[in-house]
Formats: sequence, structure tokens, C-alpha cells
Amino acid sequence: MLFNSWEFWAFFAVVLPIYWLLPFRWQNGFLLVASYYFYGCWDWRFLPLIAFSTVMDFWLGQWIAATPPGDQRKKYVRVSVIANLALLGVFKYYNFFSHEFATFLQGFGIAAPLPVLNVILPVGISFYTFQSMSYVIDIARGKTTPAKSFLDFALYVSFFPHLVAGPIMRSGTKEHDPLGRGLLKQLSEPRRWRAGDFEEGLYHVTLGLFKKIVIGDNMASIVNMIFQRDLAQLTGPECLVGIYAFAWQIYGDFSGYSSIAQGVAKWMGVDLMFNFRMPYLAGNPSEFWHRWHISLSTWLRDYLYIPLGGSRGGEWKTYRNLMLTMTIGGIWHGANWTFIVWGAFHGAYLCAHRLLGAVSPGTARGWGRVAAAVGTFHMVCFGWLFFRAETIGQAMGMLRLMATDFRVTPMAVSILALVAFYALPLLAYEVWTEHGKPFPAMPVTLWPRRLAAYGYCFAMLLIFSPSIAHEFIYFQF
Repeated sequence: MLFNSWEFWAFFAVVLPIYWLLPFRWQNGFLLVASYYFYGCWDWRFLPLIAFSTVMDFWLGQWIAATPPGDQRKKYVRVSVIANLALLGVFKYYNFFSHEFATFLQGFGIAAPLPVLNVILPVGISFYTFQSMSYVIDIARGKTTPAKSFLDFALYVSFFPHLVAGPIMRSGTKEHDPLGRGLLKQLSEPRRWRAGDFEEGLYHVTLGLFKKIVIGDNMASIVNMIFQRDLAQLTGPECLVGIYAFAWQIYGDFSGYSSIAQGVAKWMGVDLMFNFRMPYLAGNPSEFWHRWHISLSTWLRDYLYIPLGGSRGGEWKTYRNLMLTMTIGGIWHGANWTFIVWGAFHGAYLCAHRLLGAVSPGTARGWGRVAAAVGTFHMVCFGWLFFRAETIGQAMGMLRLMATDFRVTPMAVSILALVAFYALPLLAYEVWTEHGKPFPAMPVTLWPRRLAAYGYCFAMLLIFSPSIAHEFIYFQF
């Protein structure tokens, strides 16, 4: 079920009132059944994978808590890490690496065709395995306590608002949680309907649907038209505006999903973290990753970058750690060389920013800040080219066109106008809300202004909804 489908809202219209009518313990059991049903609507055959990760990590967490610090605890952590990564390796990466290995052997004249795994990628597997794995690691580090109830932990792993595309919520750590509570702690305690939950949930859902349907889906048609064309039929400016369109497609699509998830959870008395904080207003690559897909970037920082040594081992080791972390982050997104190059590019961009001692976001003001944001946006767009391209060859071909073919065609002008029409109002709104203190859950403003904003969003949803509802991009990761 897609958040932008009538099927989902019919499902939620049944779930929500029953949920609030039930006592606390029955609420969790009911939500667990609803979450498994929600996931099963994609493909029920993959439900055992969630169940496997859930049962394994629940008991590993119990055993770690009952074991004194030492090698035995580390063994339990390794079991969780290896088993969860093995799930990812088999379903997400096996075909890619087996093909690349066979191609490598062919270069030496060795014919060794490897079997192909003919299964689809389980939706959301990268999200729930990372979330379940972080729970075990945090218990071993003493940052959280094990779940007292298997039911609570199973719901923590499978809670349907964020199950298939995040955010990747922590079990008990305070950082980035809206009220200083991890998701497991929230689900382990009775929830109450709080004043303001309806209004804030409505804000998140409305903004999310606007981002997803009006911006993401409308940009998707443009992006597909550009990236599915033969390079001989494109010009440099057409490639450039196609990348601009994709930048807003992926932002509208992914941040829209995260916003809807926040709103739906809010209506059930649960707080999910902000996964995006106006990333295209960032003034440098470091700031961008503090604003974009925050749950993943902080996960990679806490469980990969810092364990590698972070910035504690001198400059060159810091550069090594940045490159490894971002390249692995690229691989997390998919089994394709394009994602590896995208991750490596962002690693190199972060290293260059650190090496050159670029101006920090806090020191740039006025037009200097605007110039920094525009420059960072275009560097991010350069990376998006590799993220969206089907192959490295396609990405390089489009780069060649942008460097050599400057013909401005009517199609390029039309696409740029459409990008401006759909994206600029959101950008203007984000510039306005950027000055909230510190980051507004819902901007405090007069009801007439709020109604005008809602009216604009709903009018755009009614008038400019595309004829085709596109699947959320991050479902494939």
C-alpha cells in the first residue's frame, strides 16, 4: 500500500479508531498485526524475513544484557551483524557481485557462470535490518536497555508508518528523537492523545502528500523522459534540467514519505524523528548530510565512521574514514556501480571541504550564504546524476553533452519552467521556515495564513496530481 493511495487511507481509517478504543497492551498487539498486514500487502512471502530478524535480535539483546562485558558480548553482536548483513547480501547484492566476479574471471579467460537468484528485493529490508541491528549494538554499548516484552520489540521493528522507507529509529538513544525518547521506549509505555497532535499530524501529512504527489510524481515523468532517451536525442541543457528535475523528485518523494510517516505516527501518539531539514539550503557538504536522510547519516556516523576512528587518528585517517563511510553508504542504496560512484563522490566532496578549510555554515551571511547554498546544490546535483543514471556510461555521456553541447531547446526551457513552477513555492516556504527556533515541528502562524497554505496544497493536489502514481523511490533500497 502506498501512502498516496486510497487503499492506504482506507486501511488507516479502520486502524486508527480501533487503536484508540483498545487498552494499551491490546493496542500494541493490534498494531503488530496491522503492521504485518501492511507489509504483507507488498509480498507476504517476505514476512518471515522480518520475523527472523526480530526473533534473533530480541534474544541476542536479552543474552547480551545478561552477559558481563567481554568477548562473549562481542560474539553476540557479531552474530547480529553477520546475520542481518547476510540477509542484505543475499537478497540485495548477490546477483550484482556474482555477475561482476564472473566478468572479472572472464578477463582471464575463465568461464565460470554463477547461478542467478531470481527473487525480487524485499521492500524496506535495508531499513528494518539496520534498525534491528542498532538495537543489539546499543545494548552492548550500554546506550539502551533490552525490551521487557517481545511484543513491544516486534512492534518496534515493524511499526508500519516507517517500516518500508524509514526513518531508521533508534530504540532508546536520545539524539534526534523529538522528545528525547527512543521508539522502543515510546511503544513500551501507554500513549495518550495529546493536545496539538491532530494539528501537527495534519501538517506533516499535508506537506508530505504535497511533496510526494505534486513535486515528486510530476518530476518523475520528466526525469523518466530524459533518462530513458538515447543520448543522441539529448542536448546539454536538456540533461542539466533533467538533473534538476531529479533533485526535486527524490527530495519531494523521500522527504514526502518521511513527513507522512511522521504525521500518521503522530495521530497514534508516537513521535518519529525529522529525517530531512531543508537540505537544499545547506551551505557545504557537511551541513547537507546533517539535513539529508538524517537517520541514515547518523547511523553511518555512529556505527561505522566513529568505530573506524572518526577524526581521532589524524587528517589522512579521517579522509580514509570519510571515504569508506560514504562509499559504503552508496552501496547501501543499491547494487550498482552508479551508487558506489555516488557514495565515493560525496566522500571526496567531504574530504575536499575539510582539506580546504571551507567556510562553516555559521560564518556565511547574506549573499555569501546564498552563493554557498547554490554552489552546494549544484555539487549535490552532480552526484545525483550518478545516482539516477542506469549505468556509468550513461552518466559520463550526459556529462560530455553538458560540457560540449549548449543548444537551448524548447524542451529544456519547458522543463526548467515546470521545475520552477512546482519546486520554487516549496523552496520559498523552506527559506521562510528556516528561521524557526530551532526547527519548527509546525510553524506558528495565524490561522488565516495556515488555511491559505493548506488551501494552496489541496488545490495543487486536486488540479496538478499526475495521472500515474509513482512508487516511492526508496522502496527499492
